[in-house]
Amino acid sequence: MSEKTSEEIIENIEPPEVKLMASELSETPETENTWLVVAKNRRVNRDWEALMQRHPENSNRCYDDLRTVPTTRQPGRVFPLKGKKYKGVWEYEVTKGDRVFYIPNENQLKVVVFYAGKHIQPAPTP
Repeated sequence: MSEKTSEEIIENIEPPEVKLMASELSETPETENTWLVVAKNRRVNRDWEALMQRHPENSNRCYDDLRTVPTTRQPGRVFPLKGKKYKGVWEYEVTKGDRVFYIPNENQLKVVVFYAGKHIQPAPTP
């Protein structure tokens, strides 16, 4: 049985909640009612950055909405998912083929994005 060093173990752990960034196109100024938008881990952050590269204008609109009104429904674009395993999960349609799935926490004014990328069926679970 091989023993893993603490360095090997640390490399396999994904750090929680990496703050998402918007590009320079973002128009929403920081205010006290602005929500903190974070990625669940590095993979989600990488996928978010790729989404921003592909569709910068739509991604910035999504980022601005998540920072200001993440729990406001927009028919066909922003809505909560249904079902027990999706309790508290919201979907944001960035483009026809790209989605962001997130969980807003109203007590902390924080949005945790757990998926950003191509629209997949069924929806990913947090």
